[in-house]
Amino acid sequence: ELVLCWLLGGGVSCNVTMNEWAPIAKEYDPLKAGSIDGTDEEPHDRAIWRAMTARYVPNKGVTGDPHLTLFVARLSLQTTEEKLKEVFSRYGDIRRMRLVRDLVTGFSKGYAFIEYKDERALLKAHRDANKLVIDRHEVFVDFELERTLKGWIPRRLGGGFGGKKESGQLRFGGRDRPFRKPINLPAMKSDFYGEGQAERRERPWSRDWKTRDRGHERNREPRQPERERGESKRDRERHSREERSSGKEGRGRERRDRSRDRGSRKPRDEDRN
Repeated sequence: ELVLCWLLGGGVSCNVTMNEWAPIAKEYDPLKAGSIDGTDEEPHDRAIWRAMTARYVPNKGVTGDPHLTLFVARLSLQTTEEKLKEVFSRYGDIRRMRLVRDLVTGFSKGYAFIEYKDERALLKAHRDANKLVIDRHEVFVDFELERTLKGWIPRRLGGGFGGKKESGQLRFGGRDRPFRKPINLPAMKSDFYGEGQAERRERPWSRDWKTRDRGHERNREPRQPERERGESKRDRERHSREERSSGKEGRGRERRDRSRDRGSRKPRDEDRN
């Protein structure tokens, strides 16, 4: 079954078989890792360019079985080797453990590698220890990828998986951010709106601008209430006269009240004197 995916950014159509698609990358490709569904044709940031041109060689000084090693990240900088051993030894026997520290300061860098003695303990820790809270930090647990995933490029060279939205360099295809399934769309022509050069579909918003403006002005005209529509011109004039007369009477009444108040104040002032 073919899925036709349409890349709006490059305007390039591509064919992806459903059997080949997987949420977790089986081989690291920096270009695909920078795409939410793994179908990008061009890199969208400079870090992807840097990862595509990088030539990374895994550290040969690292020992141990990579297929029995877990990668533990997002650790608190105060977390020690003893604390890690206490937590991860619940899932099985640990052969060796390395908390990565800065060579100059000796402070923790916030991630570690833990090698188990058997695969059963490895799979159990991979399943249950992810998002575990250690020293008030929610940790991230995954298999070691540096020596097991073909084409791996670390984060410092523009690769890796995951990332934060604030950085603008999200990477997909890993456990933290797996690929999303491509959107199923029908076959389209190379034009952005799916229209050829010879024929153009009439869009509902492409009417004549004069008729659209006339309709807009007509909608802006104030509408009269239903009561006023049914009244005749004579009735409206009579209502207006009544309103004016009532207004005059009200103003005359106010003037009389004010003069009466002034007259009542004068005798009081004379009595005081």
